[in-house]
Amino acid sequence: MDVEAAREDLNRRTLAHLGYDFARLVYLCSLRDFSTGGYHHNGLENSFSQIAAKAAIISLHEEVFLRLTLGPLDQLVAQIDRFVRSSAADYQATVTTWQTLETYHILVPSCADLNLSELFRSSVKIAMQLLKTPGRPPKLPATSGRHLLDG
Repeated sequence: MDVEAAREDLNRRTLAHLGYDFARLVYLCSLRDFSTGGYHHNGLENSFSQIAAKAAIISLHEEVFLRLTLGPLDQLVAQIDRFVRSSAADYQATVTTWQTLETYHILVPSCADLNLSELFRSSVKIAMQLLKTPGRPPKLPATSGRHLLDG
């Protein structure tokens, strides 16, 4: 019961204000300790238990990851574009850095399915290449990853 309340709290107080899933994914990933893989959020842990807070964050991280991974590629490209534009850094330099360092690998939840993880990474890699192209990325068909996996 505490997990659902913690999820709702994090959704309402923080994630809803971020406005789009790619920003939510980056935020949720930032709550993970990259040495231990554990998630920490002092506010949630003070309001709920540490176990409930961790479970809520893991659950939301997986949920947002799945929405982005299985959603239309054109929406993922648009959300990454929006995220990169929200940075004060040079747009092309940011895209090149993300592409070179493969920064997006850290966005995958620790317990994500290997095939879904690879689908996400491939989709982001494609998005980065499209965003690196001068001008607007070409209009992509609104194909869902679900359709790709079904067929």
